[in-house]
Amino acid sequence: MTGHKLLDALLSRPYPAVMGVLNITPDSFSDAGQFLEPQHAFRQARRMIAEGADIIDVGAESTRPYGSTAISADEEMRRLKPVLPEIIALGVPISIDSMKADVVDWALRTGAVIANDVWGLQRDPDMARVVAAHRAPVVIMHNRERADANIDIMQDIAAFFTRSLNIAEHAGIARDNIILDPGIGFGKTHDQSMTVLARQYELSAFGLPLLIGASRKRFIDTITPSKPQERLGGSIAAHLLAVEGGARIVRAHDVAETVQALRVTAAIKDKR
Repeated sequence: MTGHKLLDALLSRPYPAVMGVLNITPDSFSDAGQFLEPQHAFRQARRMIAEGADIIDVGAESTRPYGSTAISADEEMRRLKPVLPEIIALGVPISIDSMKADVVDWALRTGAVIANDVWGLQRDPDMARVVAAHRAPVVIMHNRERADANIDIMQDIAAFFTRSLNIAEHAGIARDNIILDPGIGFGKTHDQSMTVLARQYELSAFGLPLLIGASRKRFIDTITPSKPQERLGGSIAAHLLAVEGGARIVRAHDVAETVQALRVTAAIKDKR
C-alpha cells in the first residue's frame, strides 16, 4: 500500500489511528534501554501489533528535550539495521522517527512508509527533498530549541507550521501526504503543553490531519506526581481530549489501553 493510500485508509475510519512507540535507544525518557537489544525490540513490536497498533514508530536516537545524547547518522543506522527490516516484515506500516535525512532515506528504501521529523523539515536541509523523492507521508512536528514561557505558543506553532509547509511545497511534497504534530513537551513549558491540548482545534485552520503524542509526558507529573510508567491514566485522558479536539492519530507507549479507550469512546459517541 502506498503512503497516500495508507493515510486515506487510516483517516477514514470512525476512530483514530494508534501509532505505537518503539525506542531503540539507551536514553529515552520513559523506556530507556528496554528495547535496545534486537530480540527485545522484535518482541515489543509484535506485542504492539497484537494490541492493535496501526503504525509502529521506530526511533534509534532519543529526541527528549533534556538529557539526551546526540548521535551520528552512522550510529543511528547501526542501531536500526539489525531491527528495522525484521519489524517491517511483520506487515504493519512503519514510521521512521529521525531528524536526519540520510537515516530517513535509508529507512524508506528499506520499507518504512512514513517519515516522522521532530524538527518539521527545518533542521536537516535535505529532509524535504528525501521525503519528496520517496513520495512518503511525513509528520511535521513543532519544536523549539528551548521553552519560553513568555510567548503565545499557539502563534509560535502556527508560524512554525507555515514555514514547514512552505518548505514542503517547494520540495514537491504533496499536501495530502502531510500530518501535523504540535509537539507536546517539545520546546514548551508544562503549562504550554496543556494549552496546546486545550486549543489544538485552532490548528484545524491548516486543513491537515493532526497527530498528538501526549503519552507519559512530563506535564502529567505536574498535575499528579508520577514516574513516566505511572502516567497511563493521564496519557489516556489527554489523548481522549485530543481526539475531541480533532486529532486523527495518537502516538502512545501503552497501545492496548489506548486502543481500548479510543474504540470504546467512538462506539459510545456513535449511539448519540
